[in-house]
Amino acid sequence: MSDSPRLAVRGLTKRFGGLVAVKDIGFDIRPGEILGLIGPNGSGKSTVMKLIMGIERPNAGSVKIDGVEMAGWAPHRIARAGVGIVFQHSRPLHRQTVLEHIKLALLPDSLMKLAADPHVNRRAREIAERVGLGAVMQRHPATLPFADLRRMEMAKAIARDPKVVLVDEPFAGLTAAESVAFSELIRGFRAEGRAVLLVDHNVKSLAALADRVLAMYLGEHVAEGTADEVMRNETVRRVYLGGKIETRERPPGDMSARPRVLQVDDVGVLYGKARALDGVSLHVHEGEFVSVVGLNGAGKTTLFNAISGLVPYQGTIRFGGQDRKGMSGAAIARAGVVQCPETRELFGDMTVRENLDLGGYHLADAVRAEQLAWLFELFPILGSRQGQTARTLSGGEQQMLAIARALMMQPKLLILDEPTLGLAPVILEQLSRAMEKLQKTTPITVLLGEQNVTFALPHADRVYVLEHARIVWEGTPSRFEREMGRGFLEAVPAEAPQMGACGAGVKISG
Repeated sequence: MSDSPRLAVRGLTKRFGGLVAVKDIGFDIRPGEILGLIGPNGSGKSTVMKLIMGIERPNAGSVKIDGVEMAGWAPHRIARAGVGIVFQHSRPLHRQTVLEHIKLALLPDSLMKLAADPHVNRRAREIAERVGLGAVMQRHPATLPFADLRRMEMAKAIARDPKVVLVDEPFAGLTAAESVAFSELIRGFRAEGRAVLLVDHNVKSLAALADRVLAMYLGEHVAEGTADEVMRNETVRRVYLGGKIETRERPPGDMSARPRVLQVDDVGVLYGKARALDGVSLHVHEGEFVSVVGLNGAGKTTLFNAISGLVPYQGTIRFGGQDRKGMSGAAIARAGVVQCPETRELFGDMTVRENLDLGGYHLADAVRAEQLAWLFELFPILGSRQGQTARTLSGGEQQMLAIARALMMQPKLLILDEPTLGLAPVILEQLSRAMEKLQKTTPITVLLGEQNVTFALPHADRVYVLEHARIVWEGTPSRFEREMGRGFLEAVPAEAPQMGACGAGVKISG
């Protein structure tokens, strides 16, 4: 690799109103080098990419390609100067074939020269073959599987012959085999001497490719170095895992004898052509607390939305022994499956009490009053803020209100989706105490989805690990601590996925 950086970023800052999305970010990428940019959702990764590409204008900072300042340039000027981007979501021209898309990318940027050179057709075919589109180059985008649409985006980037390639979430929606193929394409960029910025929240897939990794959180630089160095960084581990893993299991045998209240068998979900869930199976016993852990993008929210009847799916989902396929989300909620979503979905201009009353609108007055009294005991801060509008609450208070509103519906199965996202440690302690009380004093069954394993494990009876849209591990919290505690964030080589206890792609040390 050359000593001179091909891409040099310094002091990059972007504000959206009062929100600082990116704060003083800087890095270099040299020819033939891959820099991985990681961080949970909301860290600012995609904003950094948009700032480099000119899709967003920075409030401050410098972006140089081969020493030429380009911060604030229009995207087409930056592209012409040698920066290519591979978007996560393809927006093709539906009347053009794959080959025609590549040929369009090869056309000259000049109104004085509208005709293509004779070599364009040959070059477009070469690129199609290189990215694995040789057999489908005459087909239209609507007929292609999701992975081929991603390959077409890769082909369009190659056609521009960029010096710098920005790749956004390359592995999202891909199978393990498809991820291996994409990894080889990205390695090809490195071999050709291009500088590559690889943005993803999947630590394992990215770390197996990157020469260096930069970790971000809430718009700020957290750590930088080799993948192993960054993964061992205590701040990074705290951001992804939440801190030291602790377990407090209930006595064995309590749950296995109870009936299964939820049974999920071979469930798959497609978003368009992207596979968000692939053959997922799990079960939950009555009164059991089950945690589904996985990094952002693993498929946790999609799994919960399928159980709640919010997305179509293949496979079978039974609650209380009855198949729920075809039922509306409202009917499933009335039957006892209540989800507290990651986005909370509170009514911001309504008060705390009004939000709770909406959750318990179906209850008799006496029952509603009793339920409210119990919730104000579970979350005392809500009792003192009944007349305050939801939007004026802190993030932690809003999360408590979202959980309390779900509990007002008196669920048999409560689904909690990433309840700790973005919360301060003191709030996590309060939520943890509430979960412990819920577990000890009610018969409610809980299905929790979390990236923060230090919150997910202490109350769990069993744990599932969801990775790349598949369940890859199942066991007790103590087994997770022994077998997965270190491996949960460690890189698994993309070209050689290792088999775990229940599937592929997880490194298990025990």
